[in-house]
Amino acid sequence: MSGVAIAEFSMRDYDEVIALWRASSEGVGLSAADAPERIATYLARNPGMSFTAREEQTGRLAGAVLCGHDGRRGYLHHLAVRPDLRGRGIGRALAGRCLDALAREGIDKCHLFVFRENQAGIAFWEHAGWKERGDLLVMSHPIDCK
Repeated sequence: MSGVAIAEFSMRDYDEVIALWRASSEGVGLSAADAPERIATYLARNPGMSFTAREEQTGRLAGAVLCGHDGRRGYLHHLAVRPDLRGRGIGRALAGRCLDALAREGIDKCHLFVFRENQAGIAFWEHAGWKERGDLLVMSHPIDCK
């Protein structure tokens, strides 16, 4: 992963990161929860846990990830690496920084969500040592915040 520097995700990174997530054809599921004010709230609630990776020579964004916890379990969201830089260990390094941050908070397990049709994402996570849990089903319910 030489030539890439990892730093804490800052709202200064938001425009570039949201563009990366939107361009991720494999499936970063974006919603109203990814609006600038919501990401700012997430980062403030989980300081030092989300990261960006930038090319050292150009400063161009190479990858990004959101990470946080609820006091019991950690969660990774929206890990993405630019397609032209994949396979260089950037995604693994970003995830590792998140796991290290969670460990410093005493969080001993982390979960993430992958779309079933995102075979490249599933392969990435399995190669990195993550295991699919067959005993859980994720359910969602919208909340009207008006």
